[in-house]
Amino acid sequence: MIGCDCATCRSPDPRDRRTRHGLLIETGRTRLLVDTPPELRLQLLRAGVERLDAVFLSHEHADHTHGIDDLRIFSLRQRRPVPLYVAREFEAGIRSRFSYIWGDARPQPGSAVPRLDLLLFEDRDVIAPGGLEMQVVALPHGVYRSYGFRADGLGVLIDAKSLPEDAMEVFAGVDVLVTNALWFGDPHPGHFSMEEAAATARRLGAGRTYITHIAHRTRHEEIERRLPAGVTPAYDGLVVEL
Repeated sequence: MIGCDCATCRSPDPRDRRTRHGLLIETGRTRLLVDTPPELRLQLLRAGVERLDAVFLSHEHADHTHGIDDLRIFSLRQRRPVPLYVAREFEAGIRSRFSYIWGDARPQPGSAVPRLDLLLFEDRDVIAPGGLEMQVVALPHGVYRSYGFRADGLGVLIDAKSLPEDAMEVFAGVDVLVTNALWFGDPHPGHFSMEEAAATARRLGAGRTYITHIAHRTRHEEIERRLPAGVTPAYDGLVVEL
């Protein structure tokens, strides 16, 4: 947190250095990026990513989209547009916010903009970015909505405040659940608390649960200690095998 001197922001533990939410899914020869946070360039350099097959945006908030320009290297290197999956309800906002990508203006000679193919989906659609089949689910995010998904044994809930009853069956019994949570106690109108995330994982019968999108209030080691068995805080650079 800018200007903060709390115990987490001063922590020497590298797990307490939290950038904004990004997730890379690799299966076979498919690489799917979930969200384009402002630190995307640094995240991709750290992970050694040189190729992407597709990108999925959970919603249009700045902390999940404002690294979108760093996708340009992939369309240049791969010599084709990168498929970008976005919910239909966010299309106008994405096009407006990044009008230089989709507008009529052409880049000046010697420069480039990301070449991105917008592919639209609706709630409960089954899509296959990069050949990875997944069902998308709209999630309450305060007065907004965000989209999570299930892909085989993986369930991802991004910026969720709750999981609607009619969506429980989509995520029931996942081997690995990735879900957001900010902190313990003090309920937030748009995000799970740690307690709410753990309760959701228990209701789903998730095998392993990883908490992401964590605020700076609590250090990693304390979160790890206070969460129930099977629920673990994620950290930047974490690799999970399914």
